[in-house]
Amino acid sequence: MYFSHFSHPELQIVCILNMLFEENSFLAWLPGRSDCVVVDPGLEPKKVLRAIQDRRLQPAAILNTHGHADHIAGNEALKSAWPDLPIVIGRADAPKLLDAGANLSRPFGFEVLSPPADVLVEDGQRYCAAGLEFEVLALPGHSAGHVVYLWKGAKPWVAFVGDVIFQDSIGRYDFPDGSFVQLRRGIHEKLFTLPEQTLLLPGHGLPTTVGQEKRNNPFVGLSQKNLSDDSE
Repeated sequence: MYFSHFSHPELQIVCILNMLFEENSFLAWLPGRSDCVVVDPGLEPKKVLRAIQDRRLQPAAILNTHGHADHIAGNEALKSAWPDLPIVIGRADAPKLLDAGANLSRPFGFEVLSPPADVLVEDGQRYCAAGLEFEVLALPGHSAGHVVYLWKGAKPWVAFVGDVIFQDSIGRYDFPDGSFVQLRRGIHEKLFTLPEQTLLLPGHGLPTTVGQEKRNNPFVGLSQKNLSDDSE
């Protein structure tokens, strides 16, 4: 099952829904080009491969927002098809690629492993692939090394936010390296400071915008009274 292309004046985006955990994988590419990036290939890699092949695209990079199993499970299949395809992930989450306990697949009764990372990214770094330049925003809280990939090539800006924030919700923070305080702080300092029209493409659920979440998110929206509590 694919979501239709998202409407954007300068960027082609396709979302592939992986059914087991209803995780979103994304393809993104510039009009007129055949190379693309793949964001968070999930537990049904055949769907991702078919989406690439149907559109006659050539992957240029795998961008993992974090190292949980439902966001990295397709890495191996894509690497098998394109051995030179780099796997990009935040430095602190890179060990999860190689550890079924840390990436939370083993606790769910199965084991997911990925090839090792080729590129480790950190906060403020730029990463370029397929003619796209992404700004890396470190946003821990759901996982220690979670990053957001922000594209500012045309308005509205587009942020692949993984499991940081969802439409009217946020990612879980009860994992061993999770923290609600870190998650909330990162959302306020690095996402809510972006233009309100910025499109947020989450790892689960429907797309949203910065403005919508600032006004309506019941966990971290700016109307919440718990914003002054920064205690761990």
